[in-house]
Amino acid sequence: MKLLQVYNQYRSPFNGEEAVVEQTARLIESYGGKARLLMRSSRDIGTVLSNKLSAFCSGIYSWTALKEMERMLRDDRPDVVHVHNLYPLLSPSVLVACRRAGVPVVVSVHNHQFTCPTSNHLYRGEICERCLGGGEYNCVLRNCRDNILESLAYATRSAVARRLRFFHDNVTLFIALCHSAKERLVRAGYKADRIVVLPNMVSLADAPVDPATGRYALFAGRLSPEKGVSNLLAAARRAPELRLRVAGDGPMFDQLQSELPTNTTLLGQLAATEMTELYREARFFVLPSTTYEMCPLVILEAMSHGLPVIVSRSGGQGELVRDGITGLLFEPGSTGDLHRQMKRLWRDPRLCRQMGHAGYEIVRSNHTGHVYYQRLIEIYNRAIAQTTTRLGHVSL
Repeated sequence: MKLLQVYNQYRSPFNGEEAVVEQTARLIESYGGKARLLMRSSRDIGTVLSNKLSAFCSGIYSWTALKEMERMLRDDRPDVVHVHNLYPLLSPSVLVACRRAGVPVVVSVHNHQFTCPTSNHLYRGEICERCLGGGEYNCVLRNCRDNILESLAYATRSAVARRLRFFHDNVTLFIALCHSAKERLVRAGYKADRIVVLPNMVSLADAPVDPATGRYALFAGRLSPEKGVSNLLAAARRAPELRLRVAGDGPMFDQLQSELPTNTTLLGQLAATEMTELYREARFFVLPSTTYEMCPLVILEAMSHGLPVIVSRSGGQGELVRDGITGLLFEPGSTGDLHRQMKRLWRDPRLCRQMGHAGYEIVRSNHTGHVYYQRLIEIYNRAIAQTTTRLGHVSL
């Protein structure tokens, strides 16, 4: 298998998407395939106005990216192109190049960019679906980016891509990371038979921990409003007997530092080895996101170490955790419900052990690299077969 991945790196280093790109390349090569990467980085844009204007234009359609993709397809001729993110420096123009060259395209839907211009379905901290399926003007009217020029740019590139059918007509298959994301794509006009659900993979720990002996509850992730960290701190403040550790960095770091209850420790960004140690001494993991998550790697990582998990019911996180079996669910944004579930696990070490073991076995069965590879190759082969059939019809 010769794979070409396409990825526009985000400004923020705190996201799981980049890890998926790296994992996919390693996985393909570990099974004897070849993986190349076409990447641009939004970190190169900076704050210069001319760079931002250029990024706005390239996000709609980049002739430079089109030519580079044409060259790579001609020189290397991959079996499949796997797209992870195109905005703002690559654009849907690379999809056009693939279709012209007869190379199948698989797109992983890591966020909500196909159904929401700002990719998160949030407005002022509340769930919003006004733009879904053709209402991108709402992004401008409501100034969803809190910067009218940015809101206009995001709305414009989404509307142009939808109206010109860049993704509808040039993508062979879409990979949704959860069933709720697939349902939302279908509501937005994408064909259900071209969307395959494939959750992320994770490395399995050699042996599960015993969460019954854990010394603290744990959160790890980007410290931003949609992750619900403020609600988490409020819930922890109501349970002084509980100990909470928060790992990660992001735009809310300084604010959270000034709001910490006495039973909470803010650790900042940690290396992978440090995170492993943190997982192994925790009693349970909690991710209180207020938005639709897709398939957060941190949930699978926690489960892979044998930890029970508390998450909100919305989005893909509610699909990963089986309520009462591998963890507990709570109502999104409800500090009281979150506080109740955290106290329940903190006070019941035996239940933590039972749920943690169940989660570990589910990861072993459904989310290891080997399982993921088999499903991913099936998707690639299906995309190749569909493209071959289409080209055969065209030649007739």
